[in-house]
Amino acid sequence: MPGPQQRGPRRPLSVRAPRPTARLGGNSRLRLAIGRVLLIGALLVAGVKLVQVQGIEAKELSEQAQMQRTTRQNIPAERGSILDRNGNQLAFSIEVRALYILPQRARKTWDAAREKDPAQYPVSYEDHMREVAKFISAALGPEVNGEKTDEETVYQQLVKDISYEVLVSEAEPAKAAMIVEKFPAEIGSEYRSKRIYPNGDLASNIIGAANWRQDEKPPTTQGILGLENAQDNLLAGRMGRRVVDTMSGDDTLVIPNTERELVKSQPGKSLELTIDIDTQYAVQKMVTEYGRKSGAKNASAVVLDSRTGEIVAMANDKTYDPTDFGKASDDQLRNWAVSASFEPGSVNKIVTAAAAVEYGLFKPDDVLQVPGSLKVADRTIKDAWTHGTVPMSFTGVFAKSSNVGTLLAAQEVGKERYAEMLQKFGLGRRTQSGVPTEESGLVPPLNQWSGSTFGNLPIGQGLSMTLLQMTGMYQAIANDGVRVPPRLIRAEIGADGSRAEKQRPEGVRVVSPETAKTVRNMFRSVTQVDPRDSDQNGTGRQAALPGYQIAGKTGTAQQIDPVCKCYSQSQYWITFAGVLPADNPRYVVGIMLDAPHGTQFSASAAPLFHDIATYLTQRFQVPMSAEQTPYVQLQM
Repeated sequence: MPGPQQRGPRRPLSVRAPRPTARLGGNSRLRLAIGRVLLIGALLVAGVKLVQVQGIEAKELSEQAQMQRTTRQNIPAERGSILDRNGNQLAFSIEVRALYILPQRARKTWDAAREKDPAQYPVSYEDHMREVAKFISAALGPEVNGEKTDEETVYQQLVKDISYEVLVSEAEPAKAAMIVEKFPAEIGSEYRSKRIYPNGDLASNIIGAANWRQDEKPPTTQGILGLENAQDNLLAGRMGRRVVDTMSGDDTLVIPNTERELVKSQPGKSLELTIDIDTQYAVQKMVTEYGRKSGAKNASAVVLDSRTGEIVAMANDKTYDPTDFGKASDDQLRNWAVSASFEPGSVNKIVTAAAAVEYGLFKPDDVLQVPGSLKVADRTIKDAWTHGTVPMSFTGVFAKSSNVGTLLAAQEVGKERYAEMLQKFGLGRRTQSGVPTEESGLVPPLNQWSGSTFGNLPIGQGLSMTLLQMTGMYQAIANDGVRVPPRLIRAEIGADGSRAEKQRPEGVRVVSPETAKTVRNMFRSVTQVDPRDSDQNGTGRQAALPGYQIAGKTGTAQQIDPVCKCYSQSQYWITFAGVLPADNPRYVVGIMLDAPHGTQFSASAAPLFHDIATYLTQRFQVPMSAEQTPYVQLQM
């Protein structure tokens, strides 16, 4: 028998035989084939889509692209307010909404939806708009700030065959939101700002006007007049940015509810003025009434704080409605207190008085022999009343407003020192008060003086100044000889309530404290009334205020006759400037009447000063003077 079959040695169970080598081209070829098929399929799909877009649907898609595109727009910032010195609002902004519709687009959208689903959209576009109009009118009422919003008016707007229609410009935001929420596909809401002037025409010549300018790019509230214009950059703040979808290639036609904010806007700063709203109201009312009674073309008054130079009130008899300034005349728009220069007349005599005392040339009781006239170069200067040579005290020269006596004193001062004193009083240049449209007035340079110039300037002719400059002269005397340039803006207030006080301007030393006090005491006699002797009466006795010492000066300056180009014998500027109280100054008041005529109030502004001073003592509880003004011998 054959023996058992021989086998090779056995492999350990843990060792497997090697796998047979895969044949080349198996799975790899399959994967490549599948990839090619998928790629070809994708290209076929893309090709079909490209043919569809560029061929079959090209016209429709082009129209849609033209009808809608993304646009970047600015977001207007909240405008800062204008406040009086006590925080009372003189001007502020409120947010409103303009409601609009894109009628042609709304109709097309509604008709397309109705054709696709008649059950959900059973009524015509016109019938649907009847429903919209009814809801809008019920929400807003029949009128919004002069715009009709009754049902029929709104309906006619909704069905117009135009691309864009504003339904109402100044809707309340809450009501606008309710309307848009009800009809989001049809009605759009657009931010707008409305400037509010709660006190009407009060201080309008100072504050100015601002309104929403839809024609601006971008639309915004813009300052047009006064402080609103001069401080526009500070009040306006910084705009933000947003993205919207717009229609028909027109960046102004925003598709409703497509806004996306990118950068928030930064609110503008508010301005706190030195004006006191109650004083402004009272002075403005008194100036308007006195201007009417005196027959003046224009009337203005300025009240300054004697210590700080702050403008407490600046009033003109002609004002305007800031919300409707387009109807105002040029005279109404103008701030006459700073934008009109005039010859001040005898009010300017304070320059001669201050210089003569400062240089030690005269004392209040010194007696001058004052002739009835004085020849200066080719001119003969006379007083307002006829007299021969009369002895007058130096105080009496100004109390009785003697032109001749003033020129005698000015000649002692000399041209050079007099010209220097005019500069120290700040004449011939703007005060930098912050009041818009301020003029500089005119003082002829010394090297251009003719022979008769020094016969004109000391009596307030041949130079011009604004009412603010004139009042500032007396502020220097009231403030112990230091002229503090007047200012209007007290502080800037940020949106977060942070407050930045405006730096007070540095004072200018005009005369010594002793000179200022002496001049104040001398000019008290302008308001003197002596029942025993009318020759001892001052020219401004109607300005006197019982219980208070008043230092002041009347002024009458001839205007230029446009026909003969010479001084008129019938038209004058009537002025008054006064310090209240003279013994402890708190306020300075300046008044100008332009060509008053025909009434008992035409000759002097002193009664108006009396009325304003009376109000100031009550409003600010000014203590009475410790003693009454002593009587002074004016004419010997």
